[in-house]
Amino acid sequence: MQILHEKQNALLTDWIAGSAFAMRCLRVVRDLDLPDWAIGAGFVRSLAWDRLCGYATATPLPDIDVLFFDAADLSPKRERDGEAWLEQQWPGQGWSLRNQARMHAGNGDLPYRDTADAIANWLETPTAVAVRLEPDNRLHIIAPHGLDDLLALRVRPTLAGRRRIAAYHARMAAKNWAATWPNVVVEGPT
Repeated sequence: MQILHEKQNALLTDWIAGSAFAMRCLRVVRDLDLPDWAIGAGFVRSLAWDRLCGYATATPLPDIDVLFFDAADLSPKRERDGEAWLEQQWPGQGWSLRNQARMHAGNGDLPYRDTADAIANWLETPTAVAVRLEPDNRLHIIAPHGLDDLLALRVRPTLAGRRRIAAYHARMAAKNWAATWPNVVVEGPT
């Protein structure tokens, strides 16, 4: 099983490293010097699904979800200032910066321990994946639920998604991913 996980991680890492857009995003965010940061959600999911579906052109992203964890500074101003800085560095990308140390409150969860813990509490498995560009230029994948569902084009609720099943179903209806990636299969309790 460990070999499979290593192969999946290597495959996703290769896809990200092969995307000039993804690597530029990662370098720009790394320069912001945030604690425990990553870019996740559609940034990784769309890139992987585009590759799996053989798309020659990347599916446009509505935003770029930048995550960080800093329990010492929960100010929304820090997020706004960071978004403004990112916008100055690379305008028009739809930067969305959120401190995961404060996101638990809106979800009715216990406080998160770090960025990986926050990602583990997202609603669906293939979205609960993020990547960080380390100072040595190594890519670090954060996938608390693994990569199986992402690479199988399968959507299932996480434990948090099961706890908040109405929110999961509403999100699935709103996203309608099968319209963009026809092989995507959405599963989950009703």
